[in-house]
Amino acid sequence: MQSCALQALGVTVTNNRFLFTTAMSFSDSPNARSKSITIADLETYGILNRTSTNHPTFSLGVSEDKGSRRTMEDAHSFVVDFDSIRGQGFFAVFDGHAGKHAAEWCGQHFHEYLLDALHKTPDTPIPDILNATFHNVDASLSRMCEESDGKIHSGCTAVTAFLRIEDDDSHQSFVHDAPTSPIVNSAASENDDVASNKSGSGDSLQINGELKDGRESKASSKSSRIRNAFRSIGGSSTSKAISPTTPRSSSPTATRKVSSEGVTIIIPPSNSRRVLYCANAGDARGVLCRNGKAVRLTYDHKGSDRQEAKRITDAGGFVLSGRVNGVLAVTRSLGDSSMKEFVVGAPYTTETELCDEDEFLILACDGLWDVINDQQAVELVRDTHDSQEASIKLLKHALSHHTTDNVTAVVVRFKQPPRNS
Repeated sequence: MQSCALQALGVTVTNNRFLFTTAMSFSDSPNARSKSITIADLETYGILNRTSTNHPTFSLGVSEDKGSRRTMEDAHSFVVDFDSIRGQGFFAVFDGHAGKHAAEWCGQHFHEYLLDALHKTPDTPIPDILNATFHNVDASLSRMCEESDGKIHSGCTAVTAFLRIEDDDSHQSFVHDAPTSPIVNSAASENDDVASNKSGSGDSLQINGELKDGRESKASSKSSRIRNAFRSIGGSSTSKAISPTTPRSSSPTATRKVSSEGVTIIIPPSNSRRVLYCANAGDARGVLCRNGKAVRLTYDHKGSDRQEAKRITDAGGFVLSGRVNGVLAVTRSLGDSSMKEFVVGAPYTTETELCDEDEFLILACDGLWDVINDQQAVELVRDTHDSQEASIKLLKHALSHHTTDNVTAVVVRFKQPPRNS
């Protein structure tokens, strides 16, 4: 890849290493811009917002509208087969306020920070990885505000979901065990040394099962992806959840596929489990449909919440009419650097192993949840098996019920993975 092409992506090339810069050229439009959605038959090559029409384990749909607002301050992002592992996925919605910049920037870069954290600390539990990612993104937005002399001062709430393929012990041993070929081994790769991130731990949540400590395995030491090198950011509270065990057959090995693009896709063994890690800051929400019942995987961080209000008053702030210092309705967000002492970026995280009863996931901003509750949303789209049509139905419901906010809805419908990969 040429240096000029990398620089166009906001990448600095130094001594053959790649560092993502904080700066990003924003359009003159006041509306947030998400990367355009493109469509592939199967292989997405890890390209942001490229969906796969024939993906074997999930399908997704995305719909958005600015509603009655003058401008659109929402953004979204997704990566199919995230980190080059078949069946993994990253999905996110960012709901901006006080401008589009934070949400737009997160839509372009949050997934890069997550990938970097996964590669830098491969043995760290995923909830802690997500916690570190939220803090790193939050710190980068604060630096961007500082470098802009306060011209970029917006913030955004965020809800993210990482669908991860794991062994029974929460590792990914199949990444190392998969057979390789001379073609695979000769592919261009990077193995940059990067510093470790540290994150704290906090309260735990159980959903229909026992809480357990998840340990991520060592990720592949070679990757064709560009690596970041960011500062470590100290931790904050996280939460964990896990669901019933999914029935699995036994299949001992994974395989590797090398595309004509030179990208290696790892196809995990069919006995792998699928674990959904959700994290949110603010009132953007994730809801899982399990056998027709809504299971909320996130936590609404609002000024009206007693626990959040106490945290803010203990820090020297106040909550007036449900707003932090009388200004902001949410108590956690990414960005909002002028209020960072009270409006923190620490996410709430859950961990849920998917089972046969799990049907689909809804990620959406409060523009949807202001006019429909979790169970109603699940019932509205449960019989709509096309994910894109389901997202459109949620969007139309919000608009027809006179939501006063922007609306973005992401629907991920789970399929039963093939038993013989």
